[in-house]
Amino acid sequence: MASKKQQFKQPANTLRFGNIKATIWENGSENGPFFATTFSRPYKDQSGAWRNGASFGLNDLEALRTVARQAQEWIATHALRR
Repeated sequence: MASKKQQFKQPANTLRFGNIKATIWENGSENGPFFATTFSRPYKDQSGAWRNGASFGLNDLEALRTVARQAQEWIATHALRR
């Protein structure tokens, strides 16, 4: 069974640009910690509940590129501090 820390792991950082969100996670390995990033596009479904999509249309790609660059810069800065 997973510990409470694993069940409620918080992201190291969340970045947004336009309608796109980058979530940066810190993970551990035998070689030490490393960062991974997930990208999503929040939207409201028919019932009004917020969901996260993982597909991106033509109009999302510029924002995706920008937030990916921001995530790369954030990770590089924080990885250098180790």
